[in-house]
Amino acid sequence: MWLEILLATVLGFVIYWFVSRDKEETLPLGDGWWGPGPRPGPAAEDESIRPFKVETSNEEIDDLYQRIKKARVTLPLEDSRFHYGFNSNYLKNILSYWQNEFDWRKQVEVLNRYPHFKTKIEGLDIHFIHVKPPQLPPGRTPKPLLMVHGWPGCFYEFYKIIPLLTDPKNHGLSDEHIFEVICPSIPGYGYSEAASKKGLNSVATARIFYKLMLRLGFQEFYAQGGDWGSLICTNIAQMVPSHVKGLHLNMAFILRNIYTLTLFLGPRLQKFFGYTERDVELMFPVKQKILNNSMRESGYLHIQGTKPDTVGCALNDSPMGLAAYILEKFSTWTNSEFRDLEDGGLLRKFSLDDLLTIIMIYWTTGTIVSSQRFYKENLRGGLLADKNHWMKVRVPTGFAAFPCELLHVPEKWVKVKFPKLISYSYMARGGHFAAFEEPELLAQDLCKFVGLVEQQ
Repeated sequence: MWLEILLATVLGFVIYWFVSRDKEETLPLGDGWWGPGPRPGPAAEDESIRPFKVETSNEEIDDLYQRIKKARVTLPLEDSRFHYGFNSNYLKNILSYWQNEFDWRKQVEVLNRYPHFKTKIEGLDIHFIHVKPPQLPPGRTPKPLLMVHGWPGCFYEFYKIIPLLTDPKNHGLSDEHIFEVICPSIPGYGYSEAASKKGLNSVATARIFYKLMLRLGFQEFYAQGGDWGSLICTNIAQMVPSHVKGLHLNMAFILRNIYTLTLFLGPRLQKFFGYTERDVELMFPVKQKILNNSMRESGYLHIQGTKPDTVGCALNDSPMGLAAYILEKFSTWTNSEFRDLEDGGLLRKFSLDDLLTIIMIYWTTGTIVSSQRFYKENLRGGLLADKNHWMKVRVPTGFAAFPCELLHVPEKWVKVKFPKLISYSYMARGGHFAAFEEPELLAQDLCKFVGLVEQQ
């Protein structure tokens, strides 16, 4: 009891100190060069925006099939399901479908459904899709919206939400808000070039994406993201708040150490922390110990935050290994209880075609290693070591709290870092991959938030 009181007192002091710091700060814009060799003169970089198409070849597909055919599947444990990682028995089904039914050429056509582009920024070829509304009511202009993915996802996660935002009326939604959507690939992910130099973190990526939006002619825009996309969009808002009309997140990077302390103290101090009953349900589920769950799901974080290239060598050489490593996240990060199922619950929210399309983007571009390096670049010295992780965000903010997210963040905690929080929603269902899992729910919450911004 006395230990709880002491910890609560210390925590209260820390909260008071942090909240009372009300100095308005912004991240310095800075500059960078991530391409190979020394930086050329300022006039040397080609700033043109070039159309791009996803392509494939017989050689690429034949090589994939040969590797799948020669794959050595691990001997499964009885009744292991997804508790030891990807279930070896179900992995055989994935490999069979991949080789005998999955049509990569058809999925390439799906990928090219939206316009793709590339442009050089800070020495890197940055890939993005740019989708404009097919039609607009008279006198209306679309709202520019930057949407940023995370790991192990990619721009393809947004393919189902894009039509809901750019053409809402034809998809059963209100057309009060119509968007022009820009989805870039983080450098080193998919079709965006990887950095040749150390140090490309979320702040550098935020600056690159801000430059991208300026190059496209947008002086003001909305930003939305989860996972790394949440941090990148947050950094943009910290860097150039006058250019961000509104920030919408489905994951928030907050004071992790204090958050962990609250988990140790448990729900008994609910009133002290100001948690709602729903917060308690999501933070302290009856069926599992949340700290054990965090440990169980964070092994990848330690590997990728320290030695990403080592495991990356294996993943870049084996399509089976790559699929097992990534798809396991699409199981347990969608719903932690899916680890109790033989198939990991993968088909409850996704199709195998969609899941394998994401795997193929990593496989054909050879970017699993460079995508994992993003963890090391952001975790140098600890995620909260940099000043920007403590800096408040002073743009209108909306937050969608999906119930199966890895860690639930109560409204009170979100508001500490985002004092202009004007919308906080407990979502009805969904997990970590919000746009991919529940595109309609996310689109509706985003539109609600934008409506509140424009009422101000």
